[in-house]
Amino acid sequence: MNQDVVNKPAASQREETALLLPRVNVVEDAGGITLLADMPGVPKDALDIQVDDDTLVIEGQVNLEIPEGMTVHHVEVDLPRYRRVFTLSKELDPEKVTAELANGVLKLRIPKAEHAQPRKIAVQIV
Repeated sequence: MNQDVVNKPAASQREETALLLPRVNVVEDAGGITLLADMPGVPKDALDIQVDDDTLVIEGQVNLEIPEGMTVHHVEVDLPRYRRVFTLSKELDPEKVTAELANGVLKLRIPKAEHAQPRKIAVQIV
């Protein structure tokens, strides 16, 4: 194979293939939801999480470095970028979102709004 030739998709295909959908699990409990997104290779400084109104956007870019002495012969994703968009329920509190990144997994905790939290009603004796 000629080392000067790199098989790349057309520019429009590169843009589409560069946008990756991370796999996500969403778990709900009484206090809110926990979202777990697979984002392998995304460092903390290349991760962008935004909440605007009821929309949650998760984006992250992977830096794929080619080891010295190696030559690329085929590229399908040359600028790998993860992106997912979610619509948040009005029961959730977007002001209290917390995020953790460990071993390529992004963990977001979105608590329920105070008005949506289960609460115990005290019974009074009259």
